[in-house]
Amino acid sequence: MNHAVGPLLTLDVGARETQTADIDDVLESFVGGRGVGTKLAHDRIPFDVDPFDAENSLFFTTGPMQMSQMSFTGRMSCTGVSPLTNGLLSSNAGGFMSRNFTGTGNSAVEVTGASDELLAIHVTDEGVEFEEVPELEGATTSEVSEYMEETHGLGEDQVACIGPAGENLVRFASIMTTETRAFGRGGLGAVLGSKNVKAITFDGDATPDVTIPDVQMDVHREAATSDHIMRRQGTTSVTSYANHVEALPTRYFSELSFEGADGIGGDAVEEKKYKKGTCSSCAFACKLPTKDEESGIETEGPEYETVMAFGSNAGIDDVVDVMQSNELCDEFGMDTISCGDVVSAYLASEDEFGNADLVHETVEKIARREGVGDTLAEGVARCHEELGVENWSVKGMEFSAHDGRTLNGQGLAFATANRGADHMYAEFYSLEYPLVGKDQAVPKEGLEGKPPKLVEKENHSAVLDSGVVCKFSRDFVDDETLGALLDADYDDLLDIGARIVELERHFNNQRGFDRDDDRLPYDLPEFEAALSEYYETRGWNDDGTVPDSNVSGHASADD
Repeated sequence: MNHAVGPLLTLDVGARETQTADIDDVLESFVGGRGVGTKLAHDRIPFDVDPFDAENSLFFTTGPMQMSQMSFTGRMSCTGVSPLTNGLLSSNAGGFMSRNFTGTGNSAVEVTGASDELLAIHVTDEGVEFEEVPELEGATTSEVSEYMEETHGLGEDQVACIGPAGENLVRFASIMTTETRAFGRGGLGAVLGSKNVKAITFDGDATPDVTIPDVQMDVHREAATSDHIMRRQGTTSVTSYANHVEALPTRYFSELSFEGADGIGGDAVEEKKYKKGTCSSCAFACKLPTKDEESGIETEGPEYETVMAFGSNAGIDDVVDVMQSNELCDEFGMDTISCGDVVSAYLASEDEFGNADLVHETVEKIARREGVGDTLAEGVARCHEELGVENWSVKGMEFSAHDGRTLNGQGLAFATANRGADHMYAEFYSLEYPLVGKDQAVPKEGLEGKPPKLVEKENHSAVLDSGVVCKFSRDFVDDETLGALLDADYDDLLDIGARIVELERHFNNQRGFDRDDDRLPYDLPEFEAALSEYYETRGWNDDGTVPDSNVSGHASADD
């Protein structure tokens, strides 16, 4: 089986010491990316750690496909205990950093401890430098990139950093790379901020040699010649259809369709797109560099989830206003989904839907924890009572789009996902719209027969996140192709995916998570029966916990 190659590099930012360790057994068992990050985190982070404690670690990882030149492989993973969900969580970012990361010769980099001074850490194939950077306190993402270019000759694609939101421990702060790409969901930027690390850079020429089968060129060729609508409109291409079938959350989830969808959807975004955008080695080029000449706003995006969170959910029908919200989140370093939902909750509490000026003002207040922003920076689950609105979150994570009240299987997927209300954990919505062929599609309504399919989808997603292969490769990388690329039987890969999901669940169980956390803020038909069937399919207890006998290996808090 193809897997990532190289040691684990541990960076203790408190002691400013480094250590390397052979993790070949982990790589051989978990491929790379999310799988390796999850296994290392499960075994090395104390179960009872506070997300902001020095003992919480972040694991940056890539997979074997980052040693290829295939489309859909410009990605990497970051894993740690989330300050938003309080559980183990992996977040995935695109852009151009992954191949600079592999150039250092490491398969995984662990950041642990906490520094007394604000640091930038420079990781190369020749060693590590810890640099005190007090001048970067409060700097935005682009300001950090400018500093690295001017003082170290490093490009934005070599930098992972936090903005003011990460420094201020906003619970949904992102780690940003290539300025506009984010390890977005779950607040891992706040974990980096708690360690007083402003940036990590990667550079080198020591990329390990991994032989990828020639089928990679077939995938690359098809991606380059496809006329797929995502090459023009990215994920916003689904906006109109989601609105039509009533799966587009609107005005803080009080409605399922938005009368202003045309003003923020795929066509509106495409009108503002001024050049192609892509990730490393990807010919599909589905990213969205956009510009509005009149206002001067220039950003990358918004993607569909941002269109929902800062558009329909906020009652905003002008794509330029959504573009500005997107740009502010990138600059301050925040997840656009969580931030947009939190702002929408605030608008609901103030009866101010549609007030774009208030939206933009509130985004900055959140990043700086000023005024009401200090309350909103805690996330919906922690502030909804004070606002007097419903708690639209699962396990503390705010909802993404593809509403489960219409797409019932996606609703179940929101409930079971170990990282909370996130659409990419299983991508079940793709089967229910559907965005796949008729042979894979399932009805939107009801949950009958869906739990086993959900288990398979979660396992499949875990394999892609370990490869690391972009989820938007679904029309180009089928099950057989994925097995060929990773030189493994596809069913064996699904078994690896199942172990990854189980390790996440087991870690979270030790922190008190159980069936009571697999809950939705709305009712679905036969939900409890479907949830029990999901647990049974996975071989878990009916209370949503993993039998201890199913997993092994952990460094206790006393070790």
